[in-house]
Amino acid sequence: MKVFKKKGELTRFQILAEIAREQPHLRQKDIAKKLDITVQAVSENIKSLVDDGFVETGMGNSRYKITKRGIEKVKNEAVNLRKYADNVLDTMNTYKSVWPAIARENMKTGETVWLEMDKGTLYAGKEKKSAHAEVLNSASKGEDVALIKLGGTIKLQPGHVVIIQVPTINEGGSRACNLGEIREIYARGFDRIGIMGTVSRAVTNKIGIQTDFEFATPYATVAAAKRGLNVLVFAVGKMTKSLTKKLEHEGLRYKVENVSLEEFQK
Repeated sequence: MKVFKKKGELTRFQILAEIAREQPHLRQKDIAKKLDITVQAVSENIKSLVDDGFVETGMGNSRYKITKRGIEKVKNEAVNLRKYADNVLDTMNTYKSVWPAIARENMKTGETVWLEMDKGTLYAGKEKKSAHAEVLNSASKGEDVALIKLGGTIKLQPGHVVIIQVPTINEGGSRACNLGEIREIYARGFDRIGIMGTVSRAVTNKIGIQTDFEFATPYATVAAAKRGLNVLVFAVGKMTKSLTKKLEHEGLRYKVENVSLEEFQK
């Protein structure tokens, strides 16, 4: 891009263009308001344009007048700017919004397929749903398929979160947990399991529960629940608050279960 390489050249161009459009009664404060810059900046730039022979100061009611040289400058820079903008648009038009999904069946390029969210994963199939897309590249069943031209609405019901609040180490840790009650809660069935804190790791190890995430758990829990997954989270003591605060902020449903053994409860 040949125009506006120097600092302030774009502002000079804009001021010169405004003078050309609005002369002869244009005021500095009008330019400042239009371009969202200070009157002082306008004044300094106009002085520079006058010194360079692009603008003349008018007589009487005519404050400023663009010169023949100024007109040529505006035209040339406007043409260069348009060429640059056209080039950018041509480049951007080569980009397509591409979405990945898992192919439920074999799919061919250009084929219309239907979309649904299942267990937090986007799937594409040939059974009609409420959302559709076009296949960008052919894919086999079970492969990731690239999709474009998405349309319609993907039906998605947010999941719910159950938080098992486990005692801190000072409160007895994993030894103070009612493991039988935890097994009953776990048996309800969850799509993802998360933990917060070392005691939570100890509890899940004792019961033999495979966990899905343990770092940035509040964010992972929210992301999973938003995708329609039901999540079980083990959180130690006051860690529960950081999780519930995040869930409340996102408007997600949750329930906190206290699993401390009675002899450890105060």
